[in-house]
Amino acid sequence: MGFVPFMTGDLKTALAAALLLALTSCKTSLPDNVAAVVNGRTISYADLEKRYQAQFGSANAAERPSTDQVQTQRLEVLRTMIDNEILLQRAEKEGLMATDADVEARFAELKAPYTQEEFQKQLSLQHMTAEDWKAQLRRDLSIRKLLNKDIASRISITDQDVRNFYNENKKSFNVAEPQIHMAQILVTANPDPSVHNLKNDKAQNDDQARRKIEMLNSRIRQGEDFAMLAQNYSEDPNTAPNGGDLGFIPESALQKVSPELQKAIDGMTPGQVTPPLHMQEGYRILKLISREPAGQRELNDPQVQQTIRETLFNRRDNLLQAAYYEVARDEARVTNYLAMGIAAPKK
Repeated sequence: MGFVPFMTGDLKTALAAALLLALTSCKTSLPDNVAAVVNGRTISYADLEKRYQAQFGSANAAERPSTDQVQTQRLEVLRTMIDNEILLQRAEKEGLMATDADVEARFAELKAPYTQEEFQKQLSLQHMTAEDWKAQLRRDLSIRKLLNKDIASRISITDQDVRNFYNENKKSFNVAEPQIHMAQILVTANPDPSVHNLKNDKAQNDDQARRKIEMLNSRIRQGEDFAMLAQNYSEDPNTAPNGGDLGFIPESALQKVSPELQKAIDGMTPGQVTPPLHMQEGYRILKLISREPAGQRELNDPQVQQTIRETLFNRRDNLLQAAYYEVARDEARVTNYLAMGIAAPKK
């Protein structure tokens, strides 16, 4: 056949499509050692595996999840790592990285309740070294500095805001009996389409629920913010948006729910968190926020004002943080190679 001086429109289109496909395939080839790239900075599979083991690696051999479940868990861990990397880069850009002194102080604070043997056991259970933990603390503290600067420092609760809240909720400050202010993280074994936490994360069975609550307990013990974990992962649609806040619960109601639970909480001080509790509704972790004696509380009561300010602040902070994360993701350049590899059709 001789030289063809021209091509038909259909042939040109086919060749162009083939060339585009070839170029696209080259650009999206999946590297072996990179799980994701965030604004040009890589997250390696080695780092992903280390973080995965810290959260899910304590399972017994007989209870290990299926391959699909493992991949789902890895995707969730990687999503958190990507979010943290986005915010960490923002913290670096704004000169808000935690100092060595910040890290050592927080490390000493978290280590203090344990003996050396107990501390090493905790590290072993989480598949971490002390240096791994310090590195995680540096990331968490830096991100906290960023959120404090860009969000918390800009929230203003006025005296009028406090008065309005009190007048609208005055009956709630008439305490008929001693009450306990608590927050919770709930994980259940029953799939529920109404669950909409920030991560859209829902356990599908009891094994997944138990693993998830253990992962969350581990992250709380590492110092992560209880309210943010509740927003991200709690499966109670009524309390998750408010950081797990259950409000004030009468002591008599707590006694009816579970005498053993009341006994455990009676021995706690504000700020303390329970270990995972297996209850009728599922697995719970509870945080004691405060205790309130009986009687009417007036607006001039400093504790009333503090409670109202904290409530209004937390509502605003939770809303702004959720929006901040979404904007940060939208502005970042992210390539998730793990997700691409899973989603690619098998040959």
